[in-house]
Amino acid sequence: MSKEGLPGMGKLDASGLSVAVVTARWNTEICEQMRIRAVETANEFGVSTVTEVHVTGALELPVLVQELARTHDAVVALGCVIRGGTPHFDYVCDSVTAGLTRIALDAATPVGNGVLTTNDQQQAIDRAGFSDSVEDKGAEAMTAALDAALTIRSIRSTCG
Repeated sequence: MSKEGLPGMGKLDASGLSVAVVTARWNTEICEQMRIRAVETANEFGVSTVTEVHVTGALELPVLVQELARTHDAVVALGCVIRGGTPHFDYVCDSVTAGLTRIALDAATPVGNGVLTTNDQQQAIDRAGFSDSVEDKGAEAMTAALDAALTIRSIRSTCG
């Protein structure tokens, strides 16, 4: 696990922004911890509106993210896919990543990808933002999405 290269973002002023958080129910303990950290981060940065919705699993994330990208300044997708004994892991991870990327580009709306793809449960716990975790992917996904949304807002206000 590495936080090498992780930028220090400092405190963002996200007042006036609306953000949606879409959280998968699969691997609930992990996903709910990431949701808590993402929402706490949004509130810490002063987000005006936080909309929260849940879906069954990671494969359902893109369709809800797409819908919410139409009405929010940014969307954060949270899920956890743990490798099993079949190629299903690869298909799910590839589909979700491609879907979220396409939505961000098509909608011109930042999508924070907080979908963990791990080899085992412990790796997920280590990344989920628990008090003893070494990473906080819910907070990181929110910070990245808000930073991009603020940059888009700045570009649009100066470039008309």
